[in-house]
Amino acid sequence: MSKPVRVRFAPSPTGPLHMGGVRTALYNYLFAKKNNGTFVIRIEDTDQTRFVPGAQEYILDALSWCGIMPAEGPGIGGDYGPYIQSERKEIYRPYAELLIEHDKAYYAFDSADDLTAMRDQAKQMGMPNWQYNGVTRLSMKNSLTLSSDDVKNRIENGDPYTIRMKMPRNIDVRFNDEIRGWVVVNTNNLDDKVLFKSDGMPTYHLANVVDDHCMEISHVIRGEEWLPSAPLHVLLYEAFGWDCPKFAHLPLLLKPDGNGKLSKRDGDRLGFPVFPTNWKTSDGDVFPGYREQGYYSGAFINMLAFLGWNPGTTQELFSLDELVEAFTLDRVAKAGAKFDPDKTKWFQQQHLRKHDNKDLAKQLTESSDSTYSHESLETICGLMKERATFVQDILSDGAYLFQKPIEYDPKTIRKKWKDHAKDLMEEWNAVLKSIDTFNPSSIEASFKDFIEKKGVGLGAALPLFRLLVTGRGMGPSMFEIASFLGQDECAERILHGINSVQKLKKGE
Repeated sequence: MSKPVRVRFAPSPTGPLHMGGVRTALYNYLFAKKNNGTFVIRIEDTDQTRFVPGAQEYILDALSWCGIMPAEGPGIGGDYGPYIQSERKEIYRPYAELLIEHDKAYYAFDSADDLTAMRDQAKQMGMPNWQYNGVTRLSMKNSLTLSSDDVKNRIENGDPYTIRMKMPRNIDVRFNDEIRGWVVVNTNNLDDKVLFKSDGMPTYHLANVVDDHCMEISHVIRGEEWLPSAPLHVLLYEAFGWDCPKFAHLPLLLKPDGNGKLSKRDGDRLGFPVFPTNWKTSDGDVFPGYREQGYYSGAFINMLAFLGWNPGTTQELFSLDELVEAFTLDRVAKAGAKFDPDKTKWFQQQHLRKHDNKDLAKQLTESSDSTYSHESLETICGLMKERATFVQDILSDGAYLFQKPIEYDPKTIRKKWKDHAKDLMEEWNAVLKSIDTFNPSSIEASFKDFIEKKGVGLGAALPLFRLLVTGRGMGPSMFEIASFLGQDECAERILHGINSVQKLKKGE
């Protein structure tokens, strides 16, 4: 009988949560929900030198906005806590000592200067990539080369030391990655990693293995950058005599304009956020987030899901529940996924259009100072949402629905405003003012009847009507716009527009 699915997202509080980290959290969340499992968050703060105040709170707030909150974690609770590694500090040393007892690890007393000197010496001998391993360990200061009394005295005297993994020689480490298939690495290519630091904290390698075991994690779904560490982790599980979780290493997120991992610098350079929400530094600098730029969390999550995964169908638009239903690890790609800012905006546009007009009007009421009635805003949303990317675009792009245009599209004037335009629009205005029932269908019927009688094509006359009423060269249905503005307002705008455009033409 297979054990229950338990997965974890284990970020370090060293700064804001990158969108790559959000994708890792998302895939863990989707996998857990799909398999009736549990999604856990664990804060891995073993490297206290890189701790950034506020980062932990930022991570949890960002996940909350994305709608992928864990079932267990800091501030949430659960039966496997604490969920912050620094609060679990006393747990790890006995495990490190246990490895020493079973000859799987050893004490190392080499100082930073000792290690630097050894690396420099190796470079002079033509060995630029010196490693602390099964060959070199015998020339270093450790419990494998020092007497037991010397080791005991050093520890009792408080000499600083680390605990290193005693990497076996020439053994093939094999594990089946859920995404990449079989991975085989020979231990001759691995060094004796530090498992316990001189500051009394475990390294990531020891802490994450111990925690994953103690928290009964069934699947470790993490970024590709941890793939080189996976053989060490497999060996640690074997050294402890524990069952190994299943591993799945996700592909990298790549920059839009070439190869290489997507970074904050790419966002700064190309003008898009790489963080889910705004991050404010201690110096007061603010780095933009998707939330504050007006993206829906559903659109952001939908976009992230497709960076490395596809459902095997042509469907691209998914709610979070639909992603849960469709997600499987075997549809996650091995190759890196190139981020596309334009595609991200497309997802936002599509998710906005899926909102009904009443909901969009409510959003506008809550986020703007508009004095329009809710009913009017609903109509405006219906007119403008097909061309909007963000909900605020409905108001900014549709400014002409609230006030007369003060500028007129020069391209339309140049192409469409010919000698007959003034007379044609004055005649149309007279017809428009005589329409009995002023609604979209009657306005459209009257306009088409008018241009047919005048022998003018729709492409020659409709842009003129739009130009005078809205100042724009394109937009939603002019007949819907006219109906919304009302008969008197339209007629007044046409007269005002004719005078304004004629002046512009004279000033060419």
